[in-house]
Amino acid sequence: MADVHSAEIRSKNMRAIGTRDTAIERRIASLLGDLGMEFCVQDASLPGRPDFVLAQFNAVIFTHGCFWHKHQCPLFKLPATRTGFWLKKIDANVARDWRDRLALSELGWRVLVVWECALRGRQKLSDRALQARLEEWVCAAGSNSEIDPGGIHLIGNDSAG
Repeated sequence: MADVHSAEIRSKNMRAIGTRDTAIERRIASLLGDLGMEFCVQDASLPGRPDFVLAQFNAVIFTHGCFWHKHQCPLFKLPATRTGFWLKKIDANVARDWRDRLALSELGWRVLVVWECALRGRQKLSDRALQARLEEWVCAAGSNSEIDPGGIHLIGNDSAG
């Protein structure tokens, strides 16, 4: 199926997509705040500019959009047009995510990735369930992990996704 927009309109639409203070980030901030956890946002001094830094727990949290970070879930669908362009762009994001996780781990930080599908879509977690997973990971000093609709899972630094 061809794109319904011209290249110029599509480019304008894509440029308008925000990278800060997204709905997902606001929701995670609210859940962390309700838990009484102190955090700072978008710390540019750390690799990957984590969305949330919980310094007292030596932990960082990234909120990843399933499309932009190639999560294997129903929210990821490769566009039918300009497929090569999109694959190159998204694969570069995945490679950068891996490098950032590795660099943060080498600096002694624990990394949590919260996937968009955990917050929206048919299989999303309730706020209560998501908050429990966040608290469990932060307070239990868990290893690098990710949260998706299936719950919380370990992720390694030796694979890109």
